[in-house]
Amino acid sequence: MNTAALPLPTAAHLNPLVLACLAATWLVWGSTYLAIKFALMSFPPFLQMGSRFLVAGALLLAWMRWVRKASWPTAHEWRNALVVGSLMLGGGMGGTAFAEQTVGSGLVVAFIAVVPVLMALGGLLLGERPAPREAAGIGLGLVGVLLLTQGASFQASPAGLAAIAIACAAWTAGSLLSRRHFPLAPGATGFASEMLAGGAVLMVLSALRGEALLPLQPLAVGAWFYLVVFGSLVAFNAYMVLLARASTALASSYCFVNPVIALLLGVGLGGEVVSGFEWAAAGVVLGGVVLLLSGRR
Repeated sequence: MNTAALPLPTAAHLNPLVLACLAATWLVWGSTYLAIKFALMSFPPFLQMGSRFLVAGALLLAWMRWVRKASWPTAHEWRNALVVGSLMLGGGMGGTAFAEQTVGSGLVVAFIAVVPVLMALGGLLLGERPAPREAAGIGLGLVGVLLLTQGASFQASPAGLAAIAIACAAWTAGSLLSRRHFPLAPGATGFASEMLAGGAVLMVLSALRGEALLPLQPLAVGAWFYLVVFGSLVAFNAYMVLLARASTALASSYCFVNPVIALLLGVGLGGEVVSGFEWAAAGVVLGGVVLLLSGRR
């Protein structure tokens, strides 16, 4: 989808579709990171992500092709899907799952709040300028992430910190490229092609690492299905719609909200331990999203 010519909504034009997509990326995505943690009990990181996106992409493409009678993506659109999918899914989601092997899911998501800063810098290169409150909110969110890196969890896992840093950079690059330079096929067909291409890249990475399926546990299998349906088919597609119809800052606002949801779920359901210092850092991140969206309805 070529999003260069689409008008970006102002504060007074957050239509129901945009609001629904915000709810999906904020609430659903906030819960998927604990699901990734649970799924790791049976599915190694790249195998988990690759199989998840291959299944979701195949289901979505089949629906679009045989029910909605959409055309197959062209060779050029498949190339674009490979580039964007390799970055957003191969690097972004693969790196996230790898980091969750050694770092709590809530803290991993809290670190992801650095993404709006990177997207804002990329947006500047594309001619987008955040409003003063948006810029202040992004800055405050970055301070919170920097505080998180000083906590005990990231200090104890340099590999996890490196993986999530690479994941953030790859996700940001893919998000920006999908907006202007590497348009996907129209609508959900493009999202499906991206998931198929990114899933294939993840499966290659899984094979290169020699990953193998571990003994299946009911909780892990249930978490994997949750990731396919809600994390991939619902929330990921909602995010791609936001990239096409909303500003960069608003599309990336999930990065501020997800940490709070993920921290609460990680501690309450996942048995993760979060220090008082790390909770305070998450509070700084939440202050960033409040400031970021304070001028929007």
